[in-house]
Amino acid sequence: MPQRSTIFALSSAPGRAGVAVVRVSGPQAGAVIDALAPPRPQERVAALKCVRAPETGELLDQALVLWFAGPRTETGEDIAEFHLHGGPAIVRGLLAAIESMPGCRLAEPGEFARRAFENGKMDLAEVEGLADLIEAETEAQRRQAVRQMGGALSDLYESWRAELIEACALVEAGIDFSDEADVVQDVLDRASAKVTRLRDAIVAHADDGHRGEILREGFRVVLAGAPNVGKSSLLNALARREAAIVSEEAGTTRDVIEVRLDLEGLPIIVSDTAGIREAEGAVESEGIRRTFEQAREADLVIWLTDATVPETSPPPDLVALGDGLLRVQNKIDLLPERGVPSAAAIAISAKDGTGIDELTRNLAEAAKARIGTSEMPAITRARYRAHLKACVQALDAFLGLPSEQAELRAEDLRQAAQALGRITGRVDVEDVLDQIFGRFCIGK
Repeated sequence: MPQRSTIFALSSAPGRAGVAVVRVSGPQAGAVIDALAPPRPQERVAALKCVRAPETGELLDQALVLWFAGPRTETGEDIAEFHLHGGPAIVRGLLAAIESMPGCRLAEPGEFARRAFENGKMDLAEVEGLADLIEAETEAQRRQAVRQMGGALSDLYESWRAELIEACALVEAGIDFSDEADVVQDVLDRASAKVTRLRDAIVAHADDGHRGEILREGFRVVLAGAPNVGKSSLLNALARREAAIVSEEAGTTRDVIEVRLDLEGLPIIVSDTAGIREAEGAVESEGIRRTFEQAREADLVIWLTDATVPETSPPPDLVALGDGLLRVQNKIDLLPERGVPSAAAIAISAKDGTGIDELTRNLAEAAKARIGTSEMPAITRARYRAHLKACVQALDAFLGLPSEQAELRAEDLRQAAQALGRITGRVDVEDVLDQIFGRFCIGK
């Protein structure tokens, strides 16, 4: 087979910085150091080197150079790292120098992580945890991503897969002794007991209210109410900036406007929507339609009313949300005694900030209640949920077949194990590799 190419890329953020890191991975990584900054430093020891263009000998920079021999590296291959001064011209010069060397090319998005996967350094769930860690904006997201990158989900799913393989071995042992009915029945009973316990554990794991996905993507809050009750003003107050246009003219908000908040380490996405009333035109009608669409998909809907006018009731579709509907009365700064007619509502003034702290505490508590505080690994992607569903269906098929059909029951267990294996990349992963690794930056 032809020798694998050596890849390189800027692994730190682009632009000016104090330090820039260029990473090289592949069979020519050591040769790159030999050509640009000889002699090659001791393995895993940083050395200050003069980095020169290999063709002209021109000094490019003084840099810390590190050498890591495979397979005890992040990618499982030889790796070289150059820690340069972070000027764009310096980085461009080094990248051009490496590219001029035979067998070296610029890495594609996610190619370093893909090589780590292909060389057994990470499985797919851990790779996706790394992607989530890079994208994490809040402490809760970071903690969840760190747990997944560290193998919390992988260990759980691999332990279940190992149990399924044991159960399958029992069933296949029974097939080998098919002429002895008592032996067949005994191994099938033992396998069925193991599968029943495992099925219940997987179902309980999947019945989590999508808490992992909500934490990863954000707890969605929709501001709904009649026109001119102050939804846009409240959005600006929560965002602490002018995110939405505020006007006394009814129907100003036509499209959905979103802001992302970090409340007590939890990601909250607040959406300002069009006021709910009898629409006066096609554009406003579309805006109201989108309001109800957003409300149906939200984790929490805030029904905002004006404390200075008779209270309006939310539409039946929103009332049906139950605990998913939070009533808030705005403009209490315009009331003589700052009282509110409804004790069930949170009283605020988006204009002067009264009650905003109480409202944000309520939002954080609602998010905590939905996401939970369990340290148990959470499902973070629809892909995992689909494979877990397929696994449970195969286990149900196993449990529903008569003992006389041992061959079919063994195949059901193999399909269940394969469904779990697809989560971590044990089997049939080519169809998801490009989608997963293509979301990474070039240097990762």
